[in-house]
Amino acid sequence: MNILFIMFDQLRFDYLSCAGHPHLHTPNIDWLASRGVRFTRAYVQSPICGSSRMSFYTGRYVSSHGAQRNNFPLRVGEVTLADHLRAAGTSCWLIGKTHMSVDKKGMERLGLAPDSVIGARQAECGFDVWVRDDGLWAEGPGGVYDERPSPYNEFLKAKGYPGSNPWHDFANSGDIDGDIASGWFMTNSDRPANIAEEDSETPWLTGEAIRFIEQADSPWCAHVSYIKPHWPYIVPAPYHNMYGRNHVPAATRHPSERENPHPVYDAFMNNRVGKAFSREEVRQKTIPAYMGLIKQCDDQMGRLSRYLRDTGRMDDTMIVVTADHGDYLGDHWLGEKDLFHEPSVKVPMIIYDPRAEADPARGTVCDALVESIDLAPTFVEAAGGEIAHNILEGRSLTPWLHGRTPDSWRDFVISEYDYSTTPMRTALGLSSDDARLFMVADTRWKFMHAEGGFRPMLFDMQTDPQEFHDLGASPDHADVIDLMYRRLGAWGRRNAQRVTVSEQDLDEMRRRSPTTGVLIGVYEPDDVSADVSGFYTGPVPKAR
Repeated sequence: MNILFIMFDQLRFDYLSCAGHPHLHTPNIDWLASRGVRFTRAYVQSPICGSSRMSFYTGRYVSSHGAQRNNFPLRVGEVTLADHLRAAGTSCWLIGKTHMSVDKKGMERLGLAPDSVIGARQAECGFDVWVRDDGLWAEGPGGVYDERPSPYNEFLKAKGYPGSNPWHDFANSGDIDGDIASGWFMTNSDRPANIAEEDSETPWLTGEAIRFIEQADSPWCAHVSYIKPHWPYIVPAPYHNMYGRNHVPAATRHPSERENPHPVYDAFMNNRVGKAFSREEVRQKTIPAYMGLIKQCDDQMGRLSRYLRDTGRMDDTMIVVTADHGDYLGDHWLGEKDLFHEPSVKVPMIIYDPRAEADPARGTVCDALVESIDLAPTFVEAAGGEIAHNILEGRSLTPWLHGRTPDSWRDFVISEYDYSTTPMRTALGLSSDDARLFMVADTRWKFMHAEGGFRPMLFDMQTDPQEFHDLGASPDHADVIDLMYRRLGAWGRRNAQRVTVSEQDLDEMRRRSPTTGVLIGVYEPDDVSADVSGFYTGPVPKAR
């Protein structure tokens, strides 16, 4: 079986019609949900691109793999999804974004050449690369964000788009009487991007995915990782004006959230992004463009699905649609992602399994607590491999996909966030070690612990599903807070680093003969059997 692992960047869980959005219709993603299982409580291990993706790719929590923020390198030697799948006989390819930063010092220490097969894989989260494009070809007065060559920019240049950075000038900017209307300025979000729709990023990457599948030998896993609907919030015609102010949902926020807020929450509300998205004019400009970007993504899903149906690949390909995190869009007086409210930390997750065993679950909705790290063991199991439980910290979703309830399942989910490189850490006067957050959530309660001596945050998702009322300082909820701290402590004591020894290895070590030359704690020969003591006794050998 093949695996098509599709990830959209910054796609909210509730901006799909199958999830109940009142205006945004996504029939192609909905069709996939009607053929598979839609998970309604899927949480990422960190609400930011890089660290979240490293958890998807390693099947491990952020504090286990160590790449705790964007541009924090994933240490050399970390076992990834691609390594597990190759061991099971499945190739693993990247088509699009990873936000991976290579551990250059580690590679130099071990003498790994970047252009060798193993070196290239170490630099790309273990993937073999069909095309890598992180979609962040930003350039400003301080230099460029991504210094690697841009395959998408080269595509645009080959199509005749001029300039050194057509990604910005055309794909992510509009036009005002011949002048660039940069997508970095959200006032331009309602303008059409200055590019032919078929040349924009999302159709281009779909084309690359189809090109890969056309030549691929089975079995394979293709990680098709779209940059959109991630900012800049600007989209080409006809998607730029499909939605208007009447389609913008009211912001999920309450004035009480600004009354004596948690200091960390207050710092994020008052950063530049939070202040911008607290303005209704910003929401009215950006959200229609965000919706247009999603609509374009859904149309491209239709193009991809039609290709798979026409070629018979739907019969032998598992398909996953998910996101690396969400987008606040002004909810809770915040923009972007970063914290643990539902719009940020919960993601869409839809899985279509072509096997007959999945027939009982087709078109169902599962509300079990799911983590992003669950995909890696699910993929390994689908590929016929043996799940390395000493490495992979997630749990296979196969039982849910086949309509079975596992004998036991997790009681809570975990997410982590490191903001040590941000202005918020400076504003709060924290050390880098203290600029860390942890979320523990179950089906009712959501809890946040902040290092640095702060009180916790707590929300009752049953009585307050919109997360308006922070109960972290409430003495009436001390028992709940204590429970969450016990859970956080138990999770923190997990055996996460014994990755080189499996349970099978431990069994073999226990069964190993005790007579391999080492006797410990033996006082006299009679304390052991004669066949053992006799090996060490007898006449002293005589010299020849």
